[in-house]
Amino acid sequence: MGFDLLLDAAATVFTSGSIIYIFIGVALGLCFGVIPGLGGTTALALLIPVTFSMDPLDAMYLAGGVMGATSFGGSITAILLNTPGTAPNAATTFDGYPLAQQGKAGLAIGASAAASAMGGLIGLFTLLLVIPVARELVLAFGPAEFFLLTILGLIAIAVSARGKLLRGLIAGGLGLMLAFIGSDTVSGELRYTFDTDYLWDGIPLVPTLTGMFALSQMIELGLKGGSVAGKADAATQRISGVWEGVLSVFKNWTVLLRGSAIGTIIGTIPGLGGTVASFISYTSTVQASRDPESFGKGNILGVIAPEAANNAKDGGSLVPTVAFGIPGSAETALFLGILVLHGIDPGPTILIENQREVYGLIMALTLSAVGASLLGLIFARWLVLITHVNVHVLVPVVVTVSLTGVYVLDGKPADVILAMVMGVVGYLMMRFDYPRLTLVIALVLGETAERSFHQTQMISDYDMLGFMAGRPQSLILIVLIVFTLLLPSLRRTRILKRNSA
Repeated sequence: MGFDLLLDAAATVFTSGSIIYIFIGVALGLCFGVIPGLGGTTALALLIPVTFSMDPLDAMYLAGGVMGATSFGGSITAILLNTPGTAPNAATTFDGYPLAQQGKAGLAIGASAAASAMGGLIGLFTLLLVIPVARELVLAFGPAEFFLLTILGLIAIAVSARGKLLRGLIAGGLGLMLAFIGSDTVSGELRYTFDTDYLWDGIPLVPTLTGMFALSQMIELGLKGGSVAGKADAATQRISGVWEGVLSVFKNWTVLLRGSAIGTIIGTIPGLGGTVASFISYTSTVQASRDPESFGKGNILGVIAPEAANNAKDGGSLVPTVAFGIPGSAETALFLGILVLHGIDPGPTILIENQREVYGLIMALTLSAVGASLLGLIFARWLVLITHVNVHVLVPVVVTVSLTGVYVLDGKPADVILAMVMGVVGYLMMRFDYPRLTLVIALVLGETAERSFHQTQMISDYDMLGFMAGRPQSLILIVLIVFTLLLPSLRRTRILKRNSA
């Protein structure tokens, strides 16, 4: 199952001195993950020309270090500032930021570090088991399943906004409307661009995320004043809570395993990625909890579940990458670019002709997931002090860094304007209690949903229901969609029966 090759890769890392490339990748990944709007995709894009003169295996180590560290780096700002460093960390803000407001940022960072490390290890272990059957696993999902998965993801996010199902669906509808801006995925016709060249490719995700989370949160903090942690004791917070957070991950091992399994499975499906995995993991944890009302108010399980899924998806996303040369995420798409640059042909032959590089990457991801978490634990007690900085100092710094990151990504001034507009929209949604995350997830999934819908129509000769009824995997997803829609009513009925009893 590849364990002997993995041991050989480990021996090569520790005996050749190439481990320095993993450390460099981890440091870069943490830095790019912490800065909102950048993330691993930007880091890998900048590294492609740097790796040109490197040995292919050293390039794998550097790329693996970045990919394994950005997820945890993004969770730090998600917890401390309610500003996800990367898109998949958005689900961590649900409970991570309320913990920081209660003066328990150390607890949340400790849990995030441990969940990230363990989720990454579980995902990579699963990858080793799955590689022999990767072909059958990837081919089991077609356009119909992609379409149903996007619908399930949208409904699950709307349902997770407890007591706000209608508002969540409205926000999701607005997100889909934004997703339809730009060229049609099938015909190529331009839609709703208002004769603006900037909108031809649709609404870019990074400026939208930066505005909806970073800038909107800064607007709220600037109006409220004070600090993120409020009146929590900075001296006490500095020396406590981190290791308690680490232990909470192992105490709630079922949540860890469920989140890691979801992350690995979602990661194997091209086009979905860590954002969907994190939200589905969070939603499933809320639904399985005996105290669902505590989520969104500082429940540590709301940090463990999405962070475990976020890191586990790295292992899953490598399955279609190494099996077919189909990137499972944006990061693995850039990783494929590095492979091609070094003369490695992506596809089924990669496991035969380039086993050394593939298992070197797996080892790099393993070491970087653990290394990034260790660094986070070491510096956590100083990082939490950010939550005690006065917002009049914090807000200008975060806004400047965020907008700089948005501009540097593509060098477009329009991205900065879009981020500011989305910041105002995000603040208004917060002010009137509409879930922002549903809008963002709809924007992320909109293109996939539209393309899969048209593909399914053409494949089925416009008999989608009949076509889906003949596919067991489609029927399973339809049942899950119906169950998710009925879940609030079922839960309400159960509570009424319990109260009457």
